[in-house]
Amino acid sequence: MHVVMVAAENDRLPSCKVGGVADVIRDIPYALAEQQVRCSVIVPDYGQYALNREFVADIAVPFKQHLETATLWRVASDSGVEQYVVSHSLFSHHGGSIYCNDGDQPFATDANKFALFCAAVSELLEHQMIGPVDILHLHDWHAAVVAVLKTFSPRFVNLKQIKTVYTVHNLALQGIRPFKHDDSSLESWFPTLSYDGSRICDHLYPHCFNPMRAAINLVDKVHLVSPTYCEEVQHSSDHESGFFGGEGLENDMQAAARTGRLAGILNGCIYPSHEEQTQDLTLSQYCDLAEQSLFVWMSNGEALKPAHYIAHQRVIQWRQQSTFRRPLVTSVGRLTDQKALLLRQPKDGQLILDSVATLINEYGGVLVILGSGDPHLEYLFTQVMARNENVLYLQGYGQELGDHLYDLGDLFLMPSSFEPCGISQMLAMRAGQPCLAHQVGGLKDTIDHERTGFLFAGRTLDEQSQQLLAGLQQALDIHRNEPQRYLEIKANARTQRFSWDAIASQYIEKLYE
Repeated sequence: MHVVMVAAENDRLPSCKVGGVADVIRDIPYALAEQQVRCSVIVPDYGQYALNREFVADIAVPFKQHLETATLWRVASDSGVEQYVVSHSLFSHHGGSIYCNDGDQPFATDANKFALFCAAVSELLEHQMIGPVDILHLHDWHAAVVAVLKTFSPRFVNLKQIKTVYTVHNLALQGIRPFKHDDSSLESWFPTLSYDGSRICDHLYPHCFNPMRAAINLVDKVHLVSPTYCEEVQHSSDHESGFFGGEGLENDMQAAARTGRLAGILNGCIYPSHEEQTQDLTLSQYCDLAEQSLFVWMSNGEALKPAHYIAHQRVIQWRQQSTFRRPLVTSVGRLTDQKALLLRQPKDGQLILDSVATLINEYGGVLVILGSGDPHLEYLFTQVMARNENVLYLQGYGQELGDHLYDLGDLFLMPSSFEPCGISQMLAMRAGQPCLAHQVGGLKDTIDHERTGFLFAGRTLDEQSQQLLAGLQQALDIHRNEPQRYLEIKANARTQRFSWDAIASQYIEKLYE
């Protein structure tokens, strides 16, 4: 069986990761290859200089009333997996950035780029440039146009014979663009394409093309990245009450479920051997590492960011203490409303995050947060750090900073409003750090309350916020008053296994066969 995966990100390649999809594309092909499934992975070439390119073919691509030329390169081949990139100036035009932020026209630049990428992929599959293909596996909206061309373009004969699977990693980003009258629109990209607009339009904006909805309706199998998330997306979202479900696509998800096309399968995690495990740092050593990162971040900007200055002062302050305070509560991840909506809820003239810090302080502990993202959330988190001496907020990211925080912490905070699967909780548990998490999506599927971690719920944002604080207090109580029980929870978390090997078997059984 030959499976081809098409995505925007791939952490197997340098500078080709933004989010969790890159981790999946990095790992699952090799787990499948161990079960005798040949895998090829195709992503755009964003201009990474470190790639060792081997020319495969030039691809003639009809696009926007022109015949564009893209180039297919093989950049790695090992363990039954072949890695490919497709080059075109449109993909590398933005200095290696994978995504662009169009303020006035959401997704416009990226939609142009990924539409051309999908057209190139369709051509190379049609002409069997990487050999016959049994399964075409598309990931998120960036690869969805392949399903549209396969279904509606009469030019693609061989492509139509390939069974197609579509994985939804993040339903919040759907890549919606107009059907026409815009440079970044379906009819601008493919002016001769005849299509059924009722199957690929956006429900809220019927004059717009919704790539994610199109793929959900056109492919043979739809995959959600956890069983619970698979259930949640079949219900309407209610953001005001704190529920994030189908995001307008719940009816399409229900239709896929009725026809047996919908499956929920968790993502996995790599578990290093004992020899590969890193040596734990002390909190003092972590402060030294954080200071080094802060200096790098400071030097990269013309003006000194308040977050970096306050964090550096906090590191100095903590290092001067004779003993470091415990418990250490940690959080690692991008700052988005998905991750931080509950933490920014108002409470007593401040934020829930202030209440979290105060509660941790009552137990003699500290809170370390690593992450960047939404500028407004960065500002709010900096304000909380300034108000609370037991908070260190590191506004940035570094792989080493994150890895050591997983090893060092006593409790990992993950109050996501929705979480299709989540990887941070798996990494924390792998290191023996229990999580306090919202009982949604993959968090519910990977954490066993009071055995491997702690879960909270609630029907409204206010209830969720209060239950978050109650869950935090419960965890801190057990940590202080029942240390042996807490050690057992840590040990249980460490022994959990969400291995890619077992998940690859489910891919084969539920998606490919």
